[in-house]
Amino acid sequence: MRFSSALTSFVFLLAVGSSACVFATDAAKPASGEEKYLLRYKFAMGEVLRYDVRHATNMRTTIDESTQQALTRSDSVKSWRVTDVLPSGEMEFVHVVEWVKMSNETPDQPKREFDSRKDARPPRGFEQAAGAVGVPLSVVRIAGDGEVTFREEKHPQPKASEDMPITLQLPKERVAVGDKWSHPYDVKVKRKSGAQMEVRTRRVCELRDVKHGVAVIDVEYQILTPVESYVRAQLVERLTKGTVRFDIERGRILEQEHNADCRVLGFASKASSMHYVARLSEELIKEDPNAGKIQQASANLPQ
Repeated sequence: MRFSSALTSFVFLLAVGSSACVFATDAAKPASGEEKYLLRYKFAMGEVLRYDVRHATNMRTTIDESTQQALTRSDSVKSWRVTDVLPSGEMEFVHVVEWVKMSNETPDQPKREFDSRKDARPPRGFEQAAGAVGVPLSVVRIAGDGEVTFREEKHPQPKASEDMPITLQLPKERVAVGDKWSHPYDVKVKRKSGAQMEVRTRRVCELRDVKHGVAVIDVEYQILTPVESYVRAQLVERLTKGTVRFDIERGRILEQEHNADCRVLGFASKASSMHYVARLSEELIKEDPNAGKIQQASANLPQ
């Protein structure tokens, strides 16, 4: 069985960007008179949203008496360059990774590093990631709730999974603190026999709190279909719990963090085990105070 390396994980992140959750009306009804909030993206034409992205993984696998550990880390800056805001309120932006610093360490080879800001040529194995830096990766158009209405890939990338969209999709209706929303996804995996199967999963979101105009949203990915260890091992990268902080007035994610800590026993043999630990964080980089103010062309969306 083949599992993704740190480099593969990073290139996959280039393609999909952020975690997501979609409204599915299984929310508990708030008490009468409790305030409800409409969560909507509000981008302006010409605006550039830049995020500091940090991703680290530690995968330890044991098969019979052999144990291997793979460590990876990537620090990067991604930007969304807003090119259009339509009368419908849809916003179009170009997704670019401005720079990346990566490291990869496995039992078979010593620690290798690549920094796109310093290295004229990437070390062997980092060529694909290096080629995706500083160039438009995709053109994306989203509705105010984050639903992707158009996407065009501009640079060859791994195919993004439907359950890992580029934006955090927000609920379509107003929500109160304590409300939950979710959306199911069917993920294709392989059984140990080689036969393909679909696993029903979902991402569940909950509005935990609102303070000073910032919505705090808890996010958890869950597997709904009973699966064997071999299949579960293919899904460990998805099994995250995290928190997103969303600026309601400005209509954007301020920061988010998603963590995974998953153990799988018997995925390859009775004596096999896997322990996967990962952390992904993103933080909006503050705007240059000397830059000219941009009119929020999308701020007048229907409430």
